[in-house]
Amino acid sequence: MSGKTFMDTNVLIDAHDSDAGVKREIARDRLRDLWAGRSGVLSTQVLHEFYVNATRKIATPLSKLAARAIVDSYAIWCFNTTYAETAAAFRIEDEAGIDFWDALIVAAAQKAGATRILSEDLNAGQTIAGVRIENPFVGH
Repeated sequence: MSGKTFMDTNVLIDAHDSDAGVKREIARDRLRDLWAGRSGVLSTQVLHEFYVNATRKIATPLSKLAARAIVDSYAIWCFNTTYAETAAAFRIEDEAGIDFWDALIVAAAQKAGATRILSEDLNAGQTIAGVRIENPFVGH
């Protein structure tokens, strides 16, 4: 893996979801690689979505305390978005035909200098705004 990799919410959730099975192991392996390579990045949006989903929406929710500790551990990867990324997301939404929240992920990845996004939601193999989309679960 070369360059920075942006981690989408769904992959981060799978890494910490005790019910995610093989997806959990794959997501954890990818995260370990990113930690070892010091190449992982994400946005405040991802941390917010992770916290809400991990404490409320997965089959076996994490405690608020556990989810907060995970959020804290990823703070070093975090890039804040500004209105500039919001404006970029509007353009990406229209040009790529994706929803706004996904477009904001792409804009944040672009700001962070990521060359790829690990995501289960976006179209694997597609390049959006110069950032390649990869689904870590394809082929496993």
